[in-house]
Amino acid sequence: MTEVELSCGLPPGPDFADLVVLAEQLGYTRVWIYDSAPLWEDPFVHLALAARRTSRIGLATAVLIPTQRDVMAMASAIATVARLSGGRFRPCFGTGFTARLTVGQPPMKLGGLGDYVRALRQLLAGGTTLVDGKAVRMLHADGLTQSRPMDVPLWLSAFGPRGAELAAEIADGIIGPVHPDLPTATMVSGTVLDPGEAPDSERVRRAIGPWRVLDWHNAYAYGGAGAVDALPGGRAWRDTVEALEPPESRHLLTFEGHVTHLSDRDRMLLEHIDHTTMVGDLHSIRRSVEHLVGEGFSEVIYTPSGPDTARELTAFAAAGNAS
Repeated sequence: MTEVELSCGLPPGPDFADLVVLAEQLGYTRVWIYDSAPLWEDPFVHLALAARRTSRIGLATAVLIPTQRDVMAMASAIATVARLSGGRFRPCFGTGFTARLTVGQPPMKLGGLGDYVRALRQLLAGGTTLVDGKAVRMLHADGLTQSRPMDVPLWLSAFGPRGAELAAEIADGIIGPVHPDLPTATMVSGTVLDPGEAPDSERVRRAIGPWRVLDWHNAYAYGGAGAVDALPGGRAWRDTVEALEPPESRHLLTFEGHVTHLSDRDRMLLEHIDHTTMVGDLHSIRRSVEHLVGEGFSEVIYTPSGPDTARELTAFAAAGNAS
């Protein structure tokens, strides 16, 4: 099989550093940390803790949202983790679909994302850029951060043609569909079955459910009542949301528990979720990863969820190495 980087994605929380240590022991190439201020703790704090406890595994973000941090604060944070990790850090940026919707705002425009990343790259290079019409530059004295220019790869989350075009201009790689010119990572959820276990077992549903119910969350956020009602169980799910919050604050519930936990209304959807994609024994999971490599992806990011993340990481790593 063509060489592929098998990585994992995890939320910033109390057990993040412990799980990164485990991921390094299991042979994962990189750990990508999520970033959404309304949902999780600060990713840079947890990246710093993980950097100090590991020596090989790469660290990355999936994904940083420019509107959550001033570009100078972002440059300083990136410089900190790059130094602590000995150059193992890969920041990746996006327009913030979920992170923005959870605070009632639409994703930022691609143009704004591009301007932000260009300014950030200029700062990390030791140059001067403009913020709010004023010149800014990293003024850190020698010994207070890495010397500039800093060789930190900047990636984008880019899923449409305009995003791919922007990435070709300003990024070193992408998360999204296979890019013709840039290394491309893809995120997958799933679970390795225990011997004799059915793909629709209760354990499987709980393990993959937090990711698989996103179809209903996204339908409601994108298309409203009609879109989510068209999905199995969607009308009942929507009724519970709309009974709990008035229209102006329903965004507070749409993504509650996003990719980590199941609310009571989300549990109602488990009988309808896809329990076949990236769900199988060691060898079928390996074949699925090989298929992604054949499509042109250079990195597969496994995103475990459910009540036993350590189990999921361990089993998937074994599948990735199955022969």
